[in-house]
Formats: sequence, C-alpha cells, structure tokens
Amino acid sequence: MIIIGVDYHPSFQQIAFTDKDTGEYGEHQLNHSEGEAERFYRDLKLKAANVRVGMEATGHARWFERLLAELGFELWIGDPAQIKAKRVRKQKTDREDARLLLKLMVEDRFPRIWVPDPENRDLRQLLWHRHRLVQMRTRIMNQLQSLAMNEGKRWKSKLWSGRGRADFEKLPLAPWASRRRRELLELLDRMNPTIAELTVAVQQEANKRPAVKRLMTHPGVGPLTALAYVLIIGTPMRFQCGKQIGSYIGMIPSEDSSAGKQRLGHISKQGSSLLRFLLVEAAQVAVRLDPEWRRRYLHLAFRREPRIAKVAMARRLGVRLFWMWRKEWTYQQVLEFGSHTGQLVTGHGVK
Repeated sequence: MIIIGVDYHPSFQQIAFTDKDTGEYGEHQLNHSEGEAERFYRDLKLKAANVRVGMEATGHARWFERLLAELGFELWIGDPAQIKAKRVRKQKTDREDARLLLKLMVEDRFPRIWVPDPENRDLRQLLWHRHRLVQMRTRIMNQLQSLAMNEGKRWKSKLWSGRGRADFEKLPLAPWASRRRRELLELLDRMNPTIAELTVAVQQEANKRPAVKRLMTHPGVGPLTALAYVLIIGTPMRFQCGKQIGSYIGMIPSEDSSAGKQRLGHISKQGSSLLRFLLVEAAQVAVRLDPEWRRRYLHLAFRREPRIAKVAMARRLGVRLFWMWRKEWTYQQVLEFGSHTGQLVTGHGVK
C-alpha cells in the first residue's frame, strides 16, 4: 500500500509518500492548474496500487476529493487543530507539514474526522445560498430605510407595504439618490422571488426527512433550522452527551484555567457559524412562544445580560434538539417524558 501525506493549497500540493511493500519514499510538489497533480494520481491508478491519502480539513479541495473517489483511493481527512498539537518542531514548512501527515498515518495516530457525503454537502449549499441572499436583501432594505429616514420618513415595516412603497417612490430626491433608490428597489424585486423559491426547496427537503419533521415540533424551530441541524450534525450517534454538542457548535466558553484559577472567555465559535446563527434566532422565537423558555431567559437576562442569555438559550436549544433526535421524540414527548422538575411525585411511603 502507498500512503501519501498531502499538504494541500489551492494552487498546489506538497506530498510525502511511502510504499509499505517496497519501502520506497519520495517527496513532490504538484501543481493543480497545469494538471500535474491529476496526472500523478492517475498514474498510480494505472499501476493498480492501493493508495491511502491523508490531508487536513480545508476548503477549495472538492475537485481533489472527487478525483480520489473516482480513482477508488482511500481519503482520510484530519482535524487541523489536533494535527498542529502533534507538531514538535518549531520549523513549519510545506515539506515538514507533508512529512508530519505521513508520519501520523504510518504510526496510526492520524486524527480522522467525520466527513459528510456528497448529497449532504450539496444540500448545505442550498442553505448557505439562501442565507447569503437573505443577508444581501437585508442590506438592501436597510439602505432603502436610510434613504427614507434622510427625508424625514421613519416608516419601518410600513415601507414594505404597497402603500408605503408607493409613497416612497414619490419622494422627491436628488438625481443620484433617485437612481440609487430605483436600482435598489429593482434588486429587491429580483431577490424576493429567488428567496421564496429557495425557501420552498428547503421545505421540500425538510419534509423528506422524518428526523427533521420531529425537530420542527419544537417551538421556534422551522424547516430551515431543523434541516441545517440534521445536515451539520450528521448523526446523533457521533456524540455521547449534550455537552459535546455544545462544544461542537462552538457555544461553550473558551477557557484558560491554571493553578486552581478558572478563567472563562467568550464562546469558542468553533464549528458552523450558520448553525449558531439559526439556533440563536430559533431560541428567541421559542422564548416568545413557550412560557417555560421565557421564564428561563428572563432569569438569565436579569442575572447576566440579554446577549449572554440569548446564547445560553441557543445552546440549550441545541442540546434539546440533540436528545429529541437521538431518542426519536417529538416536543410533546419531551414534555411528557423529559424533565419532571417542579412536579410532585409520590413514591413508596406515606401518601
């Protein structure tokens, strides 16, 4: 078997490889744009060799992963943080990185991570595409609100009604401000149907998955949040407890404690920023809809501050969804079989 450690870059890759059968060792730098990397791996395929490739998790490598899958080569993706922690020497170069990856694979110390399948990745593109378009639409709407406020019109949400827009279009503006208003409104009119189409697609994908539909029974959790949660977490069996979910989505505080003194900082923000955003949004809706969630939120907000309380409730929601998914429960089953705090339960003894 040929084992290859790949230090991947968008334009090239530095590799270190060894053949476990013959003991052969080599190092190369392979360019991507000139097809040198693809030719190298296809030549290995012609030799009918068993190949295992290891690389750090990185972006802009989708084509490379597809190539290895086409050739039938085994690909290991490693955790960059753990790989960095295993580096002993302070000299960091591309060659040293490739050698380290190869060494970890040969010694069976390579920190592999879970990798979603191609369908999962493609559906994530749907979620990200809609998310970015909604952000762009929000920026456009904020600019239009600013134009109206500069003319003394603070209409807020009324600006988007039929009458409010008609009044806004009649406002006398300077030439360049008028052009800005016209073109922003045109952009807004083009984006709304596209976002609506993507929203329908998200709803359809959510309805295909029983796990997503169960998560949607929780107050505040819609098809977008539930689908993103299932796609990004992958499978609940990857985690043993809710604390690991909080760590995975980056909603636990960073910590630098020593000598009996605990130092906690801001949340780590590791993991998917999209899922964190959606959980915070969903938690705020849950606080408005569910009295118990509102009571907990107000308690935290008075003790600490509202922004900390929002993140804490979002983390709680992430853990709650994990257990709903793992136990295959709906929200009503959580209320029935979950926490019984505050309920009078009489066991054996005097009633």
